[in-house]
Parts: sequence; C-alpha cells; structure tokens
Amino acid sequence: MSGALQMPEPIGALVARLPQWPPSAVLAAALNIGLRRELERQALERLRDKVIRLELRNGGIRLTLTFDGAAFRALPATVPADVRIAADVWDFGLLALRKEDPDALFFARRLVMEGDTELGLVVRNMLDALDTTAVAAMLETPIAILKRVRARLTFR
Repeated sequence: MSGALQMPEPIGALVARLPQWPPSAVLAAALNIGLRRELERQALERLRDKVIRLELRNGGIRLTLTFDGAAFRALPATVPADVRIAADVWDFGLLALRKEDPDALFFARRLVMEGDTELGLVVRNMLDALDTTAVAAMLETPIAILKRVRARLTFR
C-alpha cells in the first residue's frame, strides 16, 4: 500500500528469529480476558481444537492459537495450522480499527487466507461482530506515534 507504514526489513528479519510463542500467549490472554465473553458461544464451538495462525508478514510474527472449549491457548508456530491469515502489520492495524474492509484487502491481495477457508470466515465474522471501540482506542496512540516517527525517518 502506498503510504503505509512498513516495518524496516532488518527489524522484521530479527523479530522472525525470536520465539513466536510469547506473542501468541499475549494474544490468547487478551482474547480470554477482554473478548471471549463477547464472542458467540456457537462460533467459539466451531473454533474448538482448530489451529488458527495470524501471520504479520512484514513483522516476522506468527501468532498461533487454538480454542480448547474453555479458553484460547497459545501454540508453538511449528504446529500445522488449519487456517492461516496473513497480512502486513499496517493492514492488520487498519482491520482492527475498522478503517479497511477485509474483502477489499483480500481482493487487493493484501490479506491472504489459506487452509480451511470456512474456518477463516468464522474467525472473520466473529471479529466483525465485536465492539472494537476499546481496541481502536488502544491502537490510535501507537499509530499516531508511528506516523510521527515515519515523518522524521526514511525507512527503505
């Protein structure tokens, strides 16, 4: 995307070499603490024992988790995923803020879904049903900071 904030390649390459389980554990905890109560029980049951991977392509991060019927759990990035959803960090941020439509990103090939596409659509529909006001408020400040940093620095 022209004008989008991109993670500098050397930083993304470094992050990709770090253990992937801790960020997955943070996502699982956030889902359990803040969002699980909002998610439909029927949709959660469709996630039971499925492996979901969110891949931040230019950030070198692979978030892998499952829902065991009671809670979301982090898994190692080496576990094969039932569905893989990949996009750049910027595009995931836009999705979280609801400033970009997932279908538009998909058709522009900025969002990729591989594997069990029905499961991917369940994940997408669950996220669409959430009230993301709190998430948007948390992301607005870091995005504003990144924009100021980008205005002062040139990343290749």
